[in-house]
Amino acid sequence: MALNISCPGCSTLNKVPAERLQDGPKCGKCKQPLFQGKPVDLTAANYQNMVTRNDIPVLVDCWASWCGPCKQFAPVFEQAAGLFEPKLRLAKLDTEAEQTIAAQLQIRSIPTLILFKQGRESARISGALPLGQLKQWLNQNGVDL
Repeated sequence: MALNISCPGCSTLNKVPAERLQDGPKCGKCKQPLFQGKPVDLTAANYQNMVTRNDIPVLVDCWASWCGPCKQFAPVFEQAAGLFEPKLRLAKLDTEAEQTIAAQLQIRSIPTLILFKQGRESARISGALPLGQLKQWLNQNGVDL
């Protein structure tokens, strides 16, 4: 079965056979790796393709530069991207720079993590989590890591 995977570089949708996700697939358009072991920065330009059109689950970290807990959580989220890809896409949303998207997502506190499956929100949690607790929360919400 082929999965739609958005390129973190150019946002192009790529069809990748599920059994080839572990093989380091590259974008058909820009030739960048589809999984780079780090979170994707979300913007108004790439939000739709990254979050709503990916066939793999997407975990979005909603943060702001002035937020202390957000800064503490950033290295954990970065590490998670390296560990959990390609089963899960991790992305970061700067709520100050992308206020329209933050408002659409009804962000009330930060950091907030939102899990999307098949383009729809399936779970949400606020607060910085240690890596083990993050993995447990993802497993409880149906992400098989």
